[in-house]
Amino acid sequence: MLLAIDIGNTNTSLGIFDGENLIEHWRIATACERTSDELGVLIRQILALSNFDYQKISALIASSVVPQLNFTFQKMSEKYLGQTATFFDATFDFGLQVKYNPPSSVGIDRIVAAAGAIEKYGKPCIVCDFGTATTIDAVNYKSEFLGGIITAGMNLLADALFQNTSKLPKIEIKKPESIIGNSTIHSIQAGIYFGYIGLVDGIIEKMVKELGEKPKVVATGGLATLIAESSEKIEIVDETLMLESLKIIYEKRFR
Repeated sequence: MLLAIDIGNTNTSLGIFDGENLIEHWRIATACERTSDELGVLIRQILALSNFDYQKISALIASSVVPQLNFTFQKMSEKYLGQTATFFDATFDFGLQVKYNPPSSVGIDRIVAAAGAIEKYGKPCIVCDFGTATTIDAVNYKSEFLGGIITAGMNLLADALFQNTSKLPKIEIKKPESIIGNSTIHSIQAGIYFGYIGLVDGIIEKMVKELGEKPKVVATGGLATLIAESSEKIEIVDETLMLESLKIIYEKRFR
């Protein structure tokens, strides 16, 4: 079995592959204060509760946007899972020409998602990742990763309103029934949700025009389903794209 780990700013996703199939996946909070021992106990407990024998894990692959956690995960992997983790970084051949300045500065999560998306859905492709931050990236028919946009995620917008105003409450991110809010909470939800849909669809529309090609538009990340519900541009929601992309890259480069 293969264990794939995607370490994000807010959450860390884990997935178990048996052959070609992702048979189970989980999400835990990304916590820099955890020790490798705490992490090892947690992951072994998660595996045991799902009836997986950690001793059957034959490889561990990972991507991380929190570099200070890499050593913790590596130490955990060696001590508690008996594996040396393979962390993907900018030195790997992802099958993409990275047209970023400099190429090493692009987030590894963006490259991994793009590489996996074109393998699964073809090219050209636009990949939207809705997490703590939102990224929308473009890959053309020549397998060139052109870059894209980075902006605040919906939760960051909600937190900014709450933290920087005296009377506006912290709200749950959800799709309101109407864009015309009839209460303060409803109004904030409408502004954030429908404003974000406009932002996403507007950016995708401009990217498609700039590409001059008809791409597949794929969304992933914790808020992908919620946003795709109202988006007119998102075609595919793939909530496990990052985990499957790690597996695809591993199979192509190491098998």
